[in-house]
Amino acid sequence: MEAIIEYFENITSAHRSAILIGGLTIFFLIENTLPLFTNKYNKWKHSGLNIFFTITTILVNFLMAFILVGTSDWVVANEFGLLQITSDNVYFQLIVGLLALDLLGAWLPHWLAHHVKWIWQFHLIHHTDQHVDTTTANRHHPGESIVRFTFTTIAVLIVGAPMWLVFFYQSLSVVLTQFNHSNVKMPSWLDNPLSYIICTPNMHRVHHHYRQPYSDTNYGNIFSFWDRLFGTYIKVDNSKLIYGVDTYMNPNEAQNVGKLLKIPFAGYRKSIEYDNEEKL
Repeated sequence: MEAIIEYFENITSAHRSAILIGGLTIFFLIENTLPLFTNKYNKWKHSGLNIFFTITTILVNFLMAFILVGTSDWVVANEFGLLQITSDNVYFQLIVGLLALDLLGAWLPHWLAHHVKWIWQFHLIHHTDQHVDTTTANRHHPGESIVRFTFTTIAVLIVGAPMWLVFFYQSLSVVLTQFNHSNVKMPSWLDNPLSYIICTPNMHRVHHHYRQPYSDTNYGNIFSFWDRLFGTYIKVDNSKLIYGVDTYMNPNEAQNVGKLLKIPFAGYRKSIEYDNEEKL
C-alpha cells in the first residue's frame, strides 16, 4: 500500500498520459476484436473528432491542475474534510475516499448535467456521438470540462482527500470510463456480477440511447451502486439501443467540431414528445 501511495503522490504527467493513452489503446483493440455493434462508419474519422475533445479536456485539466493540488494540500494541512476528521488509516481513506469522490465528483454532477439546462447544453456534446466506443469517454465540450473540474475540486474539499488519493481516483476514473464506453460485447456471465460493483459497458451504454427516459438512467462512472441506490438504474437489451440525442441526430451537427463547440450557446432545444412510449 505504501508503494501505491508513494507512486500516486509523485506520479508524473507522462505517467498520467500513459494511463489515458494506454487505456484507449487496449479498449480500442478489444472492441475491434469483440464488438457489440459492427455498423459501417469511418472509425478513424470518428476517433479523430473524439480525440480532439480529449485533447481539450486534457488542456483544461492541465491549466487548472494547480487549483486541485492547492485544495488537496490545504485540506491536509488544515485537517479539513471527511477523511481528515475521521481516520488516518490509509485503507479507510482509500475505500471511503473513492466512494465519496465518485459520488460527489462524478455521479452528482452527471445527474445535474441532465437536469440543469445550461449544464445540459454543454454535456449533450458527449451524447451526440452516434457510434459510442472507448473514444467517446472523453468527448466533452471544454465548458463541461470546467464544470467537471469544479465539482472534482469541491469533492476534494468536502472529502478532505490527500493528493495521492486524488490522482489514484482520477486514474481509475479514466480507465473505467474508457471501459464502460467501449463497444465491447460483454457476456452476461461476466457483466452481471461486475455490474453490481462497477459500471460496465452493458450498463452505461443504455445511458447513450437517443431517447428519454433511457438517457436519464445509469449515470455511474466508477461504481454502479449509486444508480441502484437513487433509483436511476435500468437494465436493457443493448442490441436495441440507438445512440445519439434525438434533438441532434443530423450528422452535419453531430459530427462537426465547429458546430459542436457552438451548441451550448445556440439556444436550448426542447425534448421531442412522442406519441408512443418506447419499450426496449
